[in-house]
Amino acid sequence: MVTAAIIDYRIGNIFSMNQALTKAGFKTTVTADPHRIKASDAVILPGVGNFSVAAHKLASLSTCIQETVKKGVPLLGSCLGMQLLFEWSEEGEGDGLGLMKGGVVRFSGNLKTPHMGWNTIKVVKDCEVLEGLDGEYMYFVHSYYARPDDLEVTATLTDYGIEFVSMIAEGVVYGAQFHPEKSGPAGLMLLENLLGLVKR
Repeated sequence: MVTAAIIDYRIGNIFSMNQALTKAGFKTTVTADPHRIKASDAVILPGVGNFSVAAHKLASLSTCIQETVKKGVPLLGSCLGMQLLFEWSEEGEGDGLGLMKGGVVRFSGNLKTPHMGWNTIKVVKDCEVLEGLDGEYMYFVHSYYARPDDLEVTATLTDYGIEFVSMIAEGVVYGAQFHPEKSGPAGLMLLENLLGLVKR
């Protein structure tokens, strides 16, 4: 059975992510043990909250996560977990994982924050985990969004007054600004697609 390690760094919605991954067909383990993370078939980085706090709590696992990705193990970051894949955030001090070049910026102008609720994703990159999901509604809760240095990593775009990067994909690293675990059948399909990719 395909195993998924959900990184437990004391921040995020681990319960609902665990439930969704199990429903998608993964055998899950919630862990902060580097050995168990490295031994998994896929790694999930959930997250809700403040970038600085999360970056501090995740720092001890940074090397482990980077080494696991270098081994070719797929990594999916969700919401704040996606933002932590980058180098920095306007939300505060602290270093992200640096798996993606660029940073995270706040919605500006008259846009109401947080951007909360259902919104569509437009697939702009051929990506196995997004098969069948172009135009689908996903669930968002965030005030900041990723700004990659290399736009080629952009997998989906979403319109919220501006068009922002709502998912990235590069090699085995994936990041979703939305919450797949709270996005109903479409979110479940994304996780099932990830399972298929890992099995391949």
